[in-house]
Amino acid sequence: MFEQHLGEIAALGTALCWAANALFFEDAGRRVGSIVVNITRIYLGLLFLTLFIWITRGMLIPTDASYHAWLWLGLSGVVGLVLGDLMLFEAFVVVGARVSMLIMSLVPIITAIISWLILGETMTLLEIFGMVITITGVCLVILERRGGTNKLQFRHSVPGLLFALGGATGQAVGLVLSKFGMQDYNPFAATQIRLIAGCLGFIPVIFILNKWQAVLKVFTNKKALRSISAGSFIGPFMGDSLSLIAIQLTKAGIASTIIAISPVLIIPFSIKFFKEKITRLEIIGAIISVAGISVYFLS
Repeated sequence: MFEQHLGEIAALGTALCWAANALFFEDAGRRVGSIVVNITRIYLGLLFLTLFIWITRGMLIPTDASYHAWLWLGLSGVVGLVLGDLMLFEAFVVVGARVSMLIMSLVPIITAIISWLILGETMTLLEIFGMVITITGVCLVILERRGGTNKLQFRHSVPGLLFALGGATGQAVGLVLSKFGMQDYNPFAATQIRLIAGCLGFIPVIFILNKWQAVLKVFTNKKALRSISAGSFIGPFMGDSLSLIAIQLTKAGIASTIIAISPVLIIPFSIKFFKEKITRLEIIGAIISVAGISVYFLS
């Protein structure tokens, strides 16, 4: 049973990594700004992954990857890590984190649709049922944690909503393109290709936003650098690699659904490190999410 669900376990590991790295990036973002953190984390993540690839595979870059892998994994890196994240961070500014994360909860649905169109992957009624249950639980947690009211109002900036939807679509497309490009290739080397493309994609962004000095200044801020380094190791290195292992071993829609429970998994960290109180709605949402995820392990 363990081997049968390795993909789902890897997806759960991804969600856990992304929940943990969010805390480090939140701390760093307060010190140097979210855009700078978003840029720096990709480069540090690539550094960690390159060292790992060099030690384990004896090469600095994946020279054994096919043209197909470089093309589609590279494209997934630009779409998911650069365009998708930039739109999501802009949505945070325009419509706020709560509404943005609610729209991001659509990622599993978008992923399932795109993977069906591109990869021909189909989900059973039971798997779709698990997806709906999980997303419902995640939405309950986000609604409670991100706003002071449980009423969801849609009187928001249309561009902001489109940015959030673009972020969700970018993440979904990036995931599906990764699976299409990776196939049976080494997931860690595949992640390295994505990060290389992400780093190259961020170069014009840094010039356009004039963030060179701000990025370099990070390395003089020991506390911010420590948080970004920890988050980059847990996120772009470990989390992104686990996400590719997940989509390689299971359906993209299932993997993205399990990964989407990061807002639920972050609750224990918030209680432990920030002394936040958990609410009844959060408990209900967490239980619902776990129930939805359990469907994939019981099927």
